Order: sequence, then C-alpha cells, then structure tokens
Amino acid sequence: QVQLVESGGGSVQAGGSLRLSCAASRSSLSRYCMGWFRQAPGKEREGVASIAGDGTATYENSVKGRFTISQDNDKNTLYLQMNNLTSEDTAMYYCRARPRITMYSCRLTDYWGQGTQVTVSS
Repeated sequence: QVQLVESGGGSVQAGGSLRLSCAASRSSLSRYCMGWFRQAPGKEREGVASIAGDGTATYENSVKGRFTISQDNDKNTLYLQMNNLTSEDTAMYYCRARPRITMYSCRLTDYWGQGTQVTVSS
C-alpha cells in the first residue's frame, strides 16, 4: 500500500505563497485518486483540491484562483501551490490517496499522510 509524506508547510504572512509536496512510496501515484485536505483547530477536515486521472483539477470554492494542484508521476509526488494566502488558510494540510478504479472513480479506502502545518499571519 502507498505511504505518503507531506512537506513544505511553514509560517508566512498574508499574501505570501507556499508549495506543499506529498511524496509517495511503495506504490505509484498513478494508481490512486489524489487530493489535498486541511483541518483547522476546532473544525472538521475539509477537501481543498483533487486531481483526476486525466489531470482535471477540482477546487473548494475559497481556494479557486489561488491554489493549484498538480501531480508528477515521474517523481511520484503530488503538489499544492498556494498563493495569496490568508489567515483563513491556516490549518494542518494532508494528502489523501484512494485506489483508482477508472480515470474518474476510486475505491473508498483512504491512505493519509501525517500532515504539514501551514500558518498564515495577518
């Protein structure tokens, strides 16, 4: 089964940028439906962005136009480029993998990384 390790989090001021990485091992990312999630203190985990097998990306409304999800299968790594960050983006960010069935569907078996903290100060 796939193992995921996130990195790239940190503390930035509002308006700044960060790029998160999710490195996969033990299996190829191309076999999984991939997505980024975040969880702020006292809140439920929410989906931020996902990417389909053909590269089509889907975003949560509050990050549209600011975040970009991408996947490099040669490097076996998922990315999340985050621009124009606000304090509302402060959270622990996680990547999630689900085994792919077709290009647009996947099994409901979740594999998570340990998360990387993003803190945005205003």
